[in-house]
Amino acid sequence: MRFPFAPLLTSLFMGSVLLSGAALGADLAPDVTAKIDAAVTQALADTGTPAASIAVVRDGAIAYVHAYGQARREPAVAATPAQRFAIGSVSKQFTAAALMLLVEDGTLSLDDTVGKFIPNLTDGDRITIRQVLSHTAGYRDFWPQDYVPAMMEKPITTDGIFDRWARVPLDFQPGESWQYSNTGFTIAARIVEKASGKPFFTFLNERVLKPLGLDAADIDQGPLGPKDAAGYTRFALGQPRPAPKEAAGWLVGAAQLALTPQDLARWDIALMQRKLLKPESWAAMETSVRLNNGQDTRYGLGLTVTSDGAARLLRHGGEVSGFLAENRVWPDLGMAIVVLVNSDYGDPAAIAQKISAALPLSTQPSATETATARAFLEGLAQGRADTAHLTANGAAYFSPAALADYAATLGPLGALKDVKPIARRLRGGFTEEIYQAAFASRSVRIVARADAGRYEQFMIYVD
Repeated sequence: MRFPFAPLLTSLFMGSVLLSGAALGADLAPDVTAKIDAAVTQALADTGTPAASIAVVRDGAIAYVHAYGQARREPAVAATPAQRFAIGSVSKQFTAAALMLLVEDGTLSLDDTVGKFIPNLTDGDRITIRQVLSHTAGYRDFWPQDYVPAMMEKPITTDGIFDRWARVPLDFQPGESWQYSNTGFTIAARIVEKASGKPFFTFLNERVLKPLGLDAADIDQGPLGPKDAAGYTRFALGQPRPAPKEAAGWLVGAAQLALTPQDLARWDIALMQRKLLKPESWAAMETSVRLNNGQDTRYGLGLTVTSDGAARLLRHGGEVSGFLAENRVWPDLGMAIVVLVNSDYGDPAAIAQKISAALPLSTQPSATETATARAFLEGLAQGRADTAHLTANGAAYFSPAALADYAATLGPLGALKDVKPIARRLRGGFTEEIYQAAFASRSVRIVARADAGRYEQFMIYVD
C-alpha cells in the first residue's frame, strides 16, 4: 500500500473525460466552480484516471459536490456524486474514533497495553493503544507494496496477520521511531471487538457511521456493486484495467470503508463541530504524538497533523486496489476538501491542491467588523472595554482584574499598526471572527465571537 503522504506519479496518457454530476448547495461563485471543474477535468486527462468525485466544505457546510468522468468503463457508467468510492487509509481515523468512544465509555484507555486485549503479540505488555494508532509501536506493516501481492488475493484471518507481522521481532522499539503500519490498525480493530463484544464493522456502523448519517460500504467483504464506482489499475502507462480485489480479512480497521464524497465531507464537518465524540476525544486524535526523544511525528491518532503555512491542517491519503483518496480539513477555518478517484495511479493530492488554490479558505470579517475589532482592541490596550459592544457574558468576563491584565500586557507592545482579518465562520450560534493584530513589537491573534455585533468573547493569543 502506498505511503499515504508520498507524491503520486502523473502519467503522460491523454484520454477523453465525460462530465456528470451537479453541485449541491451553490455556495461557491461560478468563476470558482469553473476553475475547480477545469482543474479536475485536466487532472483526469493528464493521468488517464477514469473518474473523480469531490466535495468542498466552506464555512462549516458542504458548498460544492461534483463528479467527473466514468465510474465504470465497460459498460460505460458516468460518475455521479451518489456513488461510493473506496477511501483506503482515510478509514483509519474512523477506527481511531471507534476506540475513542470506548475510552469515553470507560471500557479502555489509550494507555492500556495491547496485550490486555490480544495475547501473544510481540511486546504486547508494553505497547499501548496510543502507539498502534500513531504508528509508533514498531509493528511491521503488512502492506508496503503499491499493488496487491498474490498472498492478498487469498482470504486471511486477523490472527493470520498477527502471526506473520505482529508476533515477530519489532522494526524498532516502541516510541523510538515512526513508521506507517497497517498492522497497527488491524490490532486496533481487534481491540474494538474484544472491548465491545461486537464485530468491528458492526460496532463502527452502530456507534460512528449511522449516528452521523453516513452510508458506508464494507469493502473488506467484497467489491463495490454496480451502483458504485469500480476501481482501475494499469501497468506502466498502459490502458486502465479492472483492478484486482483484496480478499476478505486484509482491510479490517486499516482501509475498510467506501463512502460518497459528501458523506466523507459530513464526517469532516463532525470533526470541526465536535459532534459524536467529546471535545477532549477529538483533541486526542488531533494532537501530534511525540517520540521518546521528544521529536514531533506530525501524526495524531489516524490523522496527519500539520499546517499549510496559514492554518492548522488535518489530512490523510488513502489507497486500496483501484482507488485513491485525499481528505484535507482546516478545522479552524471550517474548510475541507475531499477528492476520491477510481484508479490507483491517479493524483488526488494534486487535485486537492489545485482546488484549494482556486478556493479562498474561508470568508473573512468585513471592513466594518475589522474596524470594530480594532477599536475594541485599542481600548483593551488602555484597560477599557466598550460595554456597548459586549453581551452580558462578555461584560462579566472583562472584570477589573481582566482589564488590568489586558492593559499590562498589551500596552507595552507599542502602537497598533494593523489588524488583518483572517477568517469568519459560525460557531455555536455566534459569528466567529479571527484576526492577526500587529503591534509595534509583536503580533497577536484575536478570536472573537459575536452576537449581532456584540462580543461574547474577545480573546488574545500568541500568534
